[in-house]
Amino acid sequence: MSATERAGERRASARTAVVWADLLPVLENGLEDGPLDVLDIGGGTGTSAVRVAELGHRVSVVDPSPDALAALARRARERGLEVAGQQGDLSTLLEVSAPASADVVLCHGVLEVVDDPAAALATLREVLRPGGTLSLLLAQRHAAVIARAMAGHFPQALALLADTSAQGRSGRRFTHDEATALLAGAGFDLVSVHGVRVFADLVPGSLLDLEPGATAALVELETAVAERPEYLPLATQLHLLARR
Repeated sequence: MSATERAGERRASARTAVVWADLLPVLENGLEDGPLDVLDIGGGTGTSAVRVAELGHRVSVVDPSPDALAALARRARERGLEVAGQQGDLSTLLEVSAPASADVVLCHGVLEVVDDPAAALATLREVLRPGGTLSLLLAQRHAAVIARAMAGHFPQALALLADTSAQGRSGRRFTHDEATALLAGAGFDLVSVHGVRVFADLVPGSLLDLEPGATAALVELETAVAERPEYLPLATQLHLLARR
């Protein structure tokens, strides 16, 4: 692995540590009764799907991009894993996935770009088995306002304050209250909410690349503030676990 690749992994680990700290107990406890059926909607090239498959679960990825699915197949093959890939998106999910066919659904960075988030969550609930778990990772609006203001994009920051519609390629942003209300409206029982990337996007990448132990210290800090409500508005993303 090159130095550039190692640096990329360090930055990625700091940004995803909280999500995996939430998910791993669900996935590892599930193995007590045998492999789980895990659906990764919008899973792309399989970064999450392959990690879940390495734990011993049956994993399917639904993604609209044939190129991403081809990359997923190569990634899984290189690791000696089987991960099913199916072209589609949330609007066609029930055409490629049977109702009540998944124990766990990963929906990371997808709800931002759908036309109707409430309808999308209703579809995900239909795909889950009773008692199944939804892992929902969403872009959070307050942090996006701060990021745009810090970059000098003041009109964009102002527009984001109250506009819940999708904006540009990055789509809509959600507050904690909006996200939890959407889950409740779709019939989910909320299990937990954590802030993700509270500091990770503010720390210069060069510091993580050059300072020994910096990544581990940042992960420790991210984990420490993830559940503290006063830091949720600063989180780039919110990770919500909910049960059907």
